[in-house]
Amino acid sequence: MKSSIRIASGQGFWGDLQSAPLQQVSRGPIDYLVMDYLAEVTMSILQKQRMRDPAMGYARDLIDVCNDVLPYLVERGIKLITNGGGVNPLAARDKIFELARTKGITGLKVGVIMGDDILPRIDQILADGHELRHMETGEPIADVRDRLLSANVYTGAWPIVEALRQGADIIVTGRTTDTGLTLAPMIHEFGWEADDWNMMAAGTVAGHINECGGQATGGNFLGDWRSVPNLADIGFPIIEAFPDGSFVVTKHEGTGGMVTRETVAEQLLYEIGDPAEYITPDCVADFTSIHLEDLGSDRVRVHGITGRPSTPFFKVSASYLDGYVAFGSLTYSAPEALEKAQAADRILRQRLDALGLSFDEVRTEFIGMNACHGALAKAIEPNEVMMRIGVRGPDRQAVSRFGMEIAPLILTGPPSVTGFSGGRPKPSDVVAYFPALLDKRVVEMSVHVESL
Repeated sequence: MKSSIRIASGQGFWGDLQSAPLQQVSRGPIDYLVMDYLAEVTMSILQKQRMRDPAMGYARDLIDVCNDVLPYLVERGIKLITNGGGVNPLAARDKIFELARTKGITGLKVGVIMGDDILPRIDQILADGHELRHMETGEPIADVRDRLLSANVYTGAWPIVEALRQGADIIVTGRTTDTGLTLAPMIHEFGWEADDWNMMAAGTVAGHINECGGQATGGNFLGDWRSVPNLADIGFPIIEAFPDGSFVVTKHEGTGGMVTRETVAEQLLYEIGDPAEYITPDCVADFTSIHLEDLGSDRVRVHGITGRPSTPFFKVSASYLDGYVAFGSLTYSAPEALEKAQAADRILRQRLDALGLSFDEVRTEFIGMNACHGALAKAIEPNEVMMRIGVRGPDRQAVSRFGMEIAPLILTGPPSVTGFSGGRPKPSDVVAYFPALLDKRVVEMSVHVESL
C-alpha cells in the first residue's frame, strides 16, 4: 500500500481549459489524471452524434488532450481516468490506440467500462416491470419512449477499480459519476472495502472537489475574487490522498489561482441538495461531517468525513426531444434604451398574436438590465440594452415563423437599434431531462482491458 497518492483534475466539463491536462502532467508530480467531460445534456448530444456516425459519440476533445499528455503518461507512469467515452467508449479507445501508434508507443493498456448505456435495452427493462418514473413528476418513461435520445446509468467507482486491477494505464468510461473518477484510485491503492462507508464517503468528497477543475482553485470564486492571483495560468486542483481517508487539496507550485479554505468550501457547496445525504452509487456521504483545515501555501486538509450505505438504486439520466426553440436579439441604445427595448418586445408579441402563432413559452430578457436578476434588478438608465426573446413549442413551423419577425423590427420598431447578426433565428431541438431510479441488479457492467 502506498503512503499517499496524488490525483489531479484535468477537465471539469466538455469544453474546459484545453491546456489544463498538460499542465497537470508536466509541472509537478502526480499519480493519476482524472478528466470529467459529461453532463446531462452532453449525453444526448453525443447520442445524436453517434446516430449520425457510428464512429462518434465520445468527447472529441479527449483525443486532442491525449495527443498532448500521452508521452508524459508513459514516461512518468501516470494513469488517466476519464468518462470522456460518452456513449461510445470503444470508439474513443480505438482513437487513443491509433494516436499511440503514431507516436511509437507500445504496450499501452486501455480499459473500457461498458454497460451504463441502457437505451438499447430500454424496451426489455420496461417489459420486465421497471417503470423508470420521473423523480420529480412521477411520469413513467413510457410516456416519452418514442422521443428518447439517451438513457444512461450513473455508475460508480468499482468498474474502474477492476480495470486498475487488470493493469489499465488509461481507463475510458461512459456515464461514470464525477466523484467515482477520483474515488476509484483511492480504493485501488489503499485497499478499501466496499462497505467501509466512511472511506467511500471520503473519496466521494475528494471527487466532488476535483470534479469542476479550476472552480476549486479560485475560478468562479464568489469571495474576494480580486485577490485570486494569475487566473490566466490557473492551476487545477490535486488531491493528495492518504489511506485513512484524509486528504489535502493543493495545486502545482508556481501555477495561478489559489487553494484556501474558502475556495474549497465554496466548491463543496456546488450542486448539492441535502448536505447530510449526498447520494452516489458508492455511498451516501455526509457533507456536514467535513472538516477543513487551511495549512497555508495552497494546501487545505480535509478530514473527519463520515458516510452511510449506498442505496439499492442507480440514477438514470435520460433525455428526450421536447419540441423546438429559437432565440433572436436586437440591441437598443440610449437615450431611453430600456423603454425602446420594452416597446420592441411588446410590438413583436402583438405581431405574433396577429399571425395566430402559439407557443408553450415566450420569454424575453433585457440584457444589461434584468437578465441575471429578474424582478430584483435595480432601476437604472443603461447606455444600451439587448432585447433577447425566445419561443418554445411543439410546432417547428411556428417557431420558424417567429424567426422571420425579428429583422423587420429594425425599420418598423423603435429607433437606435443595432446588433442584428447571423441571419434569421432557426429552430433547434429542445432536449428535456428525465431523471429516474433503476434497481442496481438490472444493470450489467463489463470491463475490457486491451493492450496495444
